[in-house]
Amino acid sequence: MTAYEVILKKRNGGTLDQDEIAFMISGFVKGSIPDYQVAAFLMAIYFRGLSESELAHFTTAMVSSGEVLDLSAVPGRKVDKHSSGGVGDKTSLVVAPLVAACGVPVAKMSGRGLGHTGGTLDKLESIPGFATSLEPERIIAQLASTRLVIAGQTARLAPADGLLYALRDVVATVDSIPLIASSIMSKKIAGGADAIVLDVKAGSGAFMKTDDSALELARTMVSIGKSARRETVALVTGMDEPLGQAVGNSIEVLEAVETLRKQGPPDLTGLCLQIAAEMVALGLGLDPAVARQKCLGALDTGAALAAFEAMVDAQGGDPEVVTRPAEVLPFAGFRGDVLCHSDGYVSSVDAYAVGVCASHLGAGRKKKGDRVDHGVGVFVRKKVGDQAREGEPLFTILARTETALDEARQTLSAVMSVSEAAPRVRPVVRYRVDSLGTKALG
Repeated sequence: MTAYEVILKKRNGGTLDQDEIAFMISGFVKGSIPDYQVAAFLMAIYFRGLSESELAHFTTAMVSSGEVLDLSAVPGRKVDKHSSGGVGDKTSLVVAPLVAACGVPVAKMSGRGLGHTGGTLDKLESIPGFATSLEPERIIAQLASTRLVIAGQTARLAPADGLLYALRDVVATVDSIPLIASSIMSKKIAGGADAIVLDVKAGSGAFMKTDDSALELARTMVSIGKSARRETVALVTGMDEPLGQAVGNSIEVLEAVETLRKQGPPDLTGLCLQIAAEMVALGLGLDPAVARQKCLGALDTGAALAAFEAMVDAQGGDPEVVTRPAEVLPFAGFRGDVLCHSDGYVSSVDAYAVGVCASHLGAGRKKKGDRVDHGVGVFVRKKVGDQAREGEPLFTILARTETALDEARQTLSAVMSVSEAAPRVRPVVRYRVDSLGTKALG
């Protein structure tokens, strides 16, 4: 077998077997197959796609390129979650402790922000002392003691994925749904979870711009989960406007803490409860409606907030972020509003533009390795469907300089539309996908 033969077969529309796919992936990781041949292989996949069997073999090969986290020593069914990325998406900071407080262990492998979307690790590192780089042994020990860990992907898990992504980034194959799905699922499977809940975003602030493309990605990942014998549920959720009000790092941690106190924005609270209920249902074998009531109870009693505090403490962070978040977290010193110029109703908020603005303030990074400023960001004061009156704030900006504040004001002045008539407001959660099919939720 040669790389040339495998590339030719895929280019001509053939179906690759497990050995051929494993040969290409392992050869790339070992360095025996050069990157220009792997680039050709990826391009062939981009145009020809992957069958269900090829997709399963491709994901398995990436998982097999490194270690699989063995969580079997921790009692209970472990459930992980993944979001495909969005603006203001701090759901993991709420959902993971909520699920842990219900008795389901959560070992969450998270990433950093790039471009217009924020990263869970960047948000958590706003908390002084919080460590996100943990070795597998420490992850397992903490999971056993607190039922909750949120840490960065270790180099020992699915190393083929990182190598392939770097190559995909420079050969224009990032937006291939089979490659996106196998990338996400290989990391989830290598993370050791028994079941997985996926939050697939759709809209201007997401990588999937339409419901149809988000549904295709969701179904593809559920199929991979089934092949890997991991019970998998996917929710397709809206990302045409930012989730919640806070877009940044420290301010998103602040909003997550408020949500765990039952004082968070309705859209964020509702989505977190739905994701958490799905995870608890999978973890404890409950009906989702019963699981939702259990999650509400964990919020009511403060157990979810206590689980977040225990995780912060275990990972070296300042646990007083729970009791004194405004004093513990860093915030930029220049603050200003973007005001409404006419009475009406908010008809749209461009999530992508808000994310880009926050990134330009310093909350995000243009390329891997860039440092982020945890203290800057944007508060979205009005959401789609809200009534807005002349002179009311539409956005509040936190910036490091007066110049940056003025530039952000100018950008955000054209991001929110106000109309005379109240718009139709779509629900945040639109579809649910599992191995039995797709259900429209709104």
